Amino acid sequence: MAEIRPLRALRYNLEKAGPIENLTCPPYDIISPDQRRELLSRSGYNLIRLELPQEGKNPYQEAAHTLNLWRSEGVLQLDLEEGMYLYEEEFLSQVDRGDRRSVLGLVCRVRLEDFANGVVLPHEETLSKAKEDRFQLLSATRCNFSSIYSLYRDEGGLTRQRLLNLKNTCPPRYEFSDGLVTHRLWVVNDPVAIQALREDFAGRKLYIADGHHRYETGLRYRDALREQGAYLPGSEYILMTLTDMEDPGLTVFPTHRLVRGLEGFDEAALLSACQEDFSLAPCKTRQESLAALEEAYREGQHAFALYSGRGWTVLTLKDPAVMEALLPGTSPAYRTLDVSILHSLVLERLLGIDKENMASQKNLTYTRSAEEAQRSVDQGESQCCFLLNPTRVEEIGQVAQNGEKMPQKSTYFYPKLITGLVVNSLED
Repeated sequence: MAEIRPLRALRYNLEKAGPIENLTCPPYDIISPDQRRELLSRSGYNLIRLELPQEGKNPYQEAAHTLNLWRSEGVLQLDLEEGMYLYEEEFLSQVDRGDRRSVLGLVCRVRLEDFANGVVLPHEETLSKAKEDRFQLLSATRCNFSSIYSLYRDEGGLTRQRLLNLKNTCPPRYEFSDGLVTHRLWVVNDPVAIQALREDFAGRKLYIADGHHRYETGLRYRDALREQGAYLPGSEYILMTLTDMEDPGLTVFPTHRLVRGLEGFDEAALLSACQEDFSLAPCKTRQESLAALEEAYREGQHAFALYSGRGWTVLTLKDPAVMEALLPGTSPAYRTLDVSILHSLVLERLLGIDKENMASQKNLTYTRSAEEAQRSVDQGESQCCFLLNPTRVEEIGQVAQNGEKMPQKSTYFYPKLITGLVVNSLED
């Protein structure tokens, strides 16, 4: 089962680098060019220079050069002792309602396991372009700058209580807010506590919540070194943040679909065809559509909203049994996902956007913002959009447990783990 270990992390020397809030950044895949420039304006030592190096002749070697320079200058330093880290994020899950939550994770190294071993389980398909980018960066720097986000089952609550006890023994090493999220990090060096946590996880499976591309990149890099006969013990492990699947703060946002570039797209014909399997309810505004989706979510119905610039329509599945014939050989958990229903019944069958097309993002792109989805249609960048409800955490666990993978971009865990608090060097 899962093997976790402490690490001697690379962390910022704040006396040389400055305040920690100016040095961290979001994960690479949600950072726009404008946001990258804003992060660098805070500090030239912001980890974005390593996590998402500037495009150029060889950005990966540039990142490696910057990493070596910062280590030689003492900007980044190895912790003197091995340790694990507690990481807490406190946030408003829905700002307009003031719903304040917090989620707690354990940051450590985890032994890389092939998916076939059933120890580390994915739940989502990946995109090849992103994996190649991460492989080139890992090969050049031999560091995990950002952490994989994984979930575990803790039926008795034993591990959660251990983490809470450790958290309450001392103030956090770091505590700061980025305006939306308050981040806190504690360092755990107690060998007795570390050993107890290792024993807790020895009988568990881990479910990847976020970071599928980086995990598969870690496997590829490990295997490449093995084939070369180049033994690097650190390459057998990867940086992970582990969170209890029952943590009340776990929050999943939906990822909406944007359709573009289809020849002969006809909304009226699409809605007519949808009537066979869906109940159609016109709505006047995006807000009204979202309210209808929220109601369907509470009632356990499968629904999504369609917008093509002429108006909003909420489509609610009449009978989930239709999915049994459409996706034979899949589990009930997989075929009753809202995203599976949308992709199979509408995008593939009615619009002709097959899985290869989706993976290449030829006619399908994604956004987590409903406002952005509508704006893309209004500005003519997209022909239509589909707004979805979030995938439930228990659905993610069920699909992963069955050895299945959801379509790419099925989940968006919020908030994202911040990058820059703990770096795992494969060479140390």
